[in-house]
Amino acid sequence: MIVIKREDVVHKLEDYLHQRLPLAELVDWAEGAMQEGEFDERDFETLRDIVSRLGLADVRNFGLTWEDCATYLARL
Repeated sequence: MIVIKREDVVHKLEDYLHQRLPLAELVDWAEGAMQEGEFDERDFETLRDIVSRLGLADVRNFGLTWEDCATYLARL
């Protein structure tokens, strides 16, 4: 089982913002992390909240804005 840490989420968001990671791949990673990953206990709630939201970013009603990304990075 993979342990998802704060740094992992920061790197994924940075890669997305710098267009090194397409939205579809970010969503796939987040969905996989929610299903098969384990979140670092020190940041469990924050990581779970952010990753679960990233997993829905390809749904029109949820989306993912630059402001969302900035907010997530500030939380991390």
